[in-house]
Amino acid sequence: MRLHVRVVPNAKKVRIEETEAELKVWVDAPARDGKANKRLIEILSKHYGAKKAAIKIISGEKGREKIIEVPDDVTNRQ
Repeated sequence: MRLHVRVVPNAKKVRIEETEAELKVWVDAPARDGKANKRLIEILSKHYGAKKAAIKIISGEKGREKIIEVPDDVTNRQ
C-alpha cells in the first residue's frame, strides 16, 4: 500500500497522526544526511510490524511530503 506522509523532523517526541488523506509523523532526527528518512523508516517499521527493508520511499526523499510504500501483508498494525 502507498501512503502519503508528511514528516516533521527534529521533534522532541516521536508520534504519528493519521487522517483520511495522510499520515503525519514527527521524527526525533534532523533533516540532514538522510537521518530523518532513516528514522522515519524505523518508526513506520515498528508501527506497521514490517521489516525496515520492506518499507520504501517512493518519492519526496528530500522533502517533507513523501509517498511511502508499505507491504500489503502487514498485520501487526498498532
